[in-house]
Amino acid sequence: MRLGVLDVGSNTVHLLLVDAHHGAHPWPAHSEKAVLRLAEQIGPDGALTDAGSDALVKAVHDAQVSAKKLKADDLLAFATSAVRDATNARDVLARVRKETGVRLQVLSGADEARATFLAVRRWFGWSAGRLLVLDIGGGSLEIAAGIDETPDLAMSLPLGAGRLSRELLGVDRDTSSPPSPKAVDELQHYVEKQLDGAVAKLADAKWDRAVATSKTFRTLARLAGAAPSRQGLWEPRALPVHGLRQVLGFIRLIPPRQVYELEGVSASRSHQLLAGAVVAEAVLRKLQIESVDICPWALREGVILRRLDQLESA
Repeated sequence: MRLGVLDVGSNTVHLLLVDAHHGAHPWPAHSEKAVLRLAEQIGPDGALTDAGSDALVKAVHDAQVSAKKLKADDLLAFATSAVRDATNARDVLARVRKETGVRLQVLSGADEARATFLAVRRWFGWSAGRLLVLDIGGGSLEIAAGIDETPDLAMSLPLGAGRLSRELLGVDRDTSSPPSPKAVDELQHYVEKQLDGAVAKLADAKWDRAVATSKTFRTLARLAGAAPSRQGLWEPRALPVHGLRQVLGFIRLIPPRQVYELEGVSASRSHQLLAGAVVAEAVLRKLQIESVDICPWALREGVILRRLDQLESA
């Protein structure tokens, strides 16, 4: 069957279609995305602006048209932190459903962590043992740990790369000078303080393999020397902490609008990479992790796998 998943994130609205059935590898059939940067469309009152709502409705409509044209049997649509945190989320969701017919499910941060953990578990298999999974999104950081397909611990912290870039570094993609050393130091202090509670909860946790997902981690790994995407999904990739620190030390000196000139960095997210690197380095340091393996599967694949399991049960 052909399943579609529509991911409304802080930066993009991403439609992924896969051909799959229970017990089989989900093979991508189509992928398209619209860069909306919804998190940047939140007004002073915490509400998604009219312009942001208009753009979201159009993007969902276009994705629905594509899914129908490509004969998707089912479309799973969900939204994460940008919509979840908006004070007018209920009205926005109602408008999307009224004007497009698509019901967007808002995932909690913990649900994001659980779905991502499932995807990582299926990718690496049972031989990976106990897993620790890290995911840096635009609005939040998800952490999950456990030995089964459902993690024993699933957490979400407001440490997304886009959120921190906007609220603490005050940079966007057109910023022509790097943040001041003081601003970066203050960001590092803030991140470490936010991580204290999560680190305490993980104090007794044990893992055999630490894994990272998300565009931020993949980009940092590429800058640290991991294989480029053209070498395929199955090429092993990792991000060692010493390589991460070298990347962090370098990009903190570069204007955000020039970071995208580095190989493997997308223009739409280049201004978020420094904040993402700060979060990644702090997490690895505080959890005493020397290296993380990079998993190409993440939240979208986790949602698809869960749906396939539900269909099999039914």
